[in-house]
Amino acid sequence: MKISKLMAALLLPCASLAFAAPVKYIIIDHSTAPWMDQASAEAIWLKAPTAKFVKLFPAKKWGFLSQVEGGIDANKTCVITARTLMLPVKGKDLLFKPAKSATTFGSQANASVEQCKALASAKLDEAVQALGSALIPN
Repeated sequence: MKISKLMAALLLPCASLAFAAPVKYIIIDHSTAPWMDQASAEAIWLKAPTAKFVKLFPAKKWGFLSQVEGGIDANKTCVITARTLMLPVKGKDLLFKPAKSATTFGSQANASVEQCKALASAKLDEAVQALGSALIPN
């Protein structure tokens, strides 16, 4: 009887962690409109944090900014730059004092607008992964 009460007491905190709300980082997207929007950028950012990352860089102290720029030139070549920054939180805003950043570049010849938008998402995802890898090396 005593063992089952002890086991319940030990498992209760674990159960509450399993059902806890996901971490809500402040995420700001400052991208060129056709290539990335706030909702798409947030979706890319929110699939990235691991439990170890959240423990080392809590949402109360850190937030993120992303910027995707570029376009299609006269030769129909899509050129994209994606930049990610980890910024400290000050109150309910981010303070522009980057702790870490990552930038990726990409191009695709004979690209349509949809293909360029897909390249922009892929490059932002790559930049987010690079930022995470720089902060928590394997």
